[in-house]
Amino acid sequence: MVQELERVKQSQQFPDSAPVANPVFFRTYSRKAAKQRESWAEVCDRTLAGLKQLGNLTDTEADLVDRMQRQLKALTSGRWLWVGGTPWIEQPENFSGGYNCTSTNVIDWRAFGLMMDLAMQGCGTGAVLEPKYINQLPAIRNRLHITVAGEIGATPAAERRQYTEVEFNLPQNQVTIYVGDSRQGWVQSYQTVLELSTDDRFTGDIQVTINISDVRASGEPLKGFGGMANPIKLPALYERCAGILNKAIGRQLTSIECCLLIDEAAVTIVAGNIRRSAGMRQGDSNDALFAGAKENLWQQDAEGNWRIDPERDSLRMANHTRVFHRKPTLEECIEAVRKQYYSGEGAIQWAGEVIARSNADILSNEKLKREFIAVYEQGEEAARVWIKNHHPDMQDREIEHRLQRYGLNPCGEICGADFHCNLSEIHLNQLNPHDFTEQEKAFTAGAISVAALLNHKFQEPRYQYSRELDPIVGVSFTGLFDFFVKAFGVEWLRWWEAGRPDTVQGLDFKQREAEYLNRWQEIVHRVVWDYCDRHGIRRPNRCTTVQPSGTKSLLTGASPGWHPPKAQRFIRRITCRKNDPVALACVDYGYNIVPSQSDKDENGNLLNDPFDPRCTEWLVEIPVSVIWADLPGADAIEISKFSALAQMDFYMQVQKFYTRHNTSATIEVRESEIESLGTRIFEAIRDDEGYISAALLARFDDLQTFPRLPFEPIDKQTYDRLQREVKERRITNDFNEALRRYDTGEHLVEAGPAGCDSDKCMLPEEKPNS
Repeated sequence: MVQELERVKQSQQFPDSAPVANPVFFRTYSRKAAKQRESWAEVCDRTLAGLKQLGNLTDTEADLVDRMQRQLKALTSGRWLWVGGTPWIEQPENFSGGYNCTSTNVIDWRAFGLMMDLAMQGCGTGAVLEPKYINQLPAIRNRLHITVAGEIGATPAAERRQYTEVEFNLPQNQVTIYVGDSRQGWVQSYQTVLELSTDDRFTGDIQVTINISDVRASGEPLKGFGGMANPIKLPALYERCAGILNKAIGRQLTSIECCLLIDEAAVTIVAGNIRRSAGMRQGDSNDALFAGAKENLWQQDAEGNWRIDPERDSLRMANHTRVFHRKPTLEECIEAVRKQYYSGEGAIQWAGEVIARSNADILSNEKLKREFIAVYEQGEEAARVWIKNHHPDMQDREIEHRLQRYGLNPCGEICGADFHCNLSEIHLNQLNPHDFTEQEKAFTAGAISVAALLNHKFQEPRYQYSRELDPIVGVSFTGLFDFFVKAFGVEWLRWWEAGRPDTVQGLDFKQREAEYLNRWQEIVHRVVWDYCDRHGIRRPNRCTTVQPSGTKSLLTGASPGWHPPKAQRFIRRITCRKNDPVALACVDYGYNIVPSQSDKDENGNLLNDPFDPRCTEWLVEIPVSVIWADLPGADAIEISKFSALAQMDFYMQVQKFYTRHNTSATIEVRESEIESLGTRIFEAIRDDEGYISAALLARFDDLQTFPRLPFEPIDKQTYDRLQREVKERRITNDFNEALRRYDTGEHLVEAGPAGCDSDKCMLPEEKPNS
């Protein structure tokens, strides 16, 4: 009987409605052991074992989490799918590797090292770079002259230093840094270079020799974490950082110079990888340098050829958001929308709302919240006095922390200060809208899985203090749009097409949406708080959010997060390295492959032959349809015509009735909608409706189009034709078997999912109009 149950477990497949699931799962979440990749059942076994041990789960809790994950109804975080249950994550220095995202206030050189360390563990990194933080950094006083010595991989493996060693020759103003062959070694060498620029023990220019002989060569495996070493960009890191620092001698760093130092480390980490870095950089709304960070990033020569400014190229590693500590004006809101329409950057974050939400335990009703926001607009000191008057026993350090809780993770769905967050995800497209018991089980499982990680104690004091004072979890969902189509039918789609107006029918739809959202939110908070009470952990005061869900949603074919799908049917393109076993298995399974957008000939033209020697990356093209595509009448709805205001309205529904952090949103806008959307954002902030921040993106067919996008809408006729062609090319019906035939080498792809999971991060960088 036990053997039969095990056979059934191992044979479980991803749903037919998710044709992208196998390629994404084996590329992103399946680890290798003895040259054999894990099955979905084995990943569930591993991650559950880790959660049960860390969270001291009861058998009932563990059984529920297990069943909901195996049925793809409630999934643990993407990072936990990769490292959960491994010996690596049990080491305290690696705890951060189980979290999707973080945020750090940049107040010292250690903050830079911490963010590099986090990024190397797969975390998304937020950095708050406002003057009140970065002005705590010392002024740059020493000019650094960098010499890189030795060759990567020169030292035999058994003789390599694991940790970085630094030798000082103060009388000669000389320093030698021997880079250790470990994550900590890379971080220490990077942070040491930054610290040397302000070290007052030196009397003149410093001659810095960086010896890289102990660093393992490209292609050597990273034991424990997974993946392969790729130090190709490491030698240049030190020189580029010194170049940034040397320009600031005699003064403190600007916000953009801080961005560049962080992002140069990010470039080093992701070099040769197929994912974008996951970063958020927050600057003050009055910081003109920060606001213009990416302006004219692309430049055009006299012949019309485009090039990117090499001095600022690394800024593409992160998103930039401007923090407003006062409510922005109507003109500022409209201009922000216009700026994002043309450049993809310039989002507004309203700090008053996010700080109020982050203090929900002391702002326990709407009246108190509105009173606090009104005081906050008068200035931070006024808010500090208000808290002290209402809570006279609260220590000053705690008050300061409470006023700093507007840090954002890379996709903007988590808010706090010096925080870590992991996000479970409920796949609503897998649930029956009329089965409330099933929904409660799924959200309960998601709540338990995130609460379990609150047992981690971080070695870094600033992160541990934040964990103790303001524990953070995030239970997200994906496939909300699909769920509501199943719940309300094609009439709901027609209402969307009309702009979601407040008609009698529309108000009824909104009430029913709110009832679902509020019910789920209440389940999450009840379950998390019950768990914390039983385990002696401080209750998080906010537990719900919605992440972008660009990758995990593909495991079930869900429309990402709260967003509408791109179309009823589309081509989904997945990036793989050339000759990657997963891509080769896709070919045997019948899917088409083409070169990626990055592969061009000597004239800049895209390559067409994936086997061209100049080709380095492949795009696997997979025809996809949403689960309700064949609903009678659904084909008549043009999803691409959904207005920006309709998207904003739905986003605010989620923000008001489900989310207690922030809802990660990418609202697609046309040029004619800039003023109306800017006005609506202004009104939402002015009237304290709960708006914090949202990303905006120009509609592809409105501003400009790019070839071979991650999504390409197609009609039913094209979809049916592509499906037939896939079946005609298919030489095996067993994807796993096809993968095993090619999967004899080491795992060469990235080490698990990126901390950021946004569709926006998969898009090409915009170029200005000529």
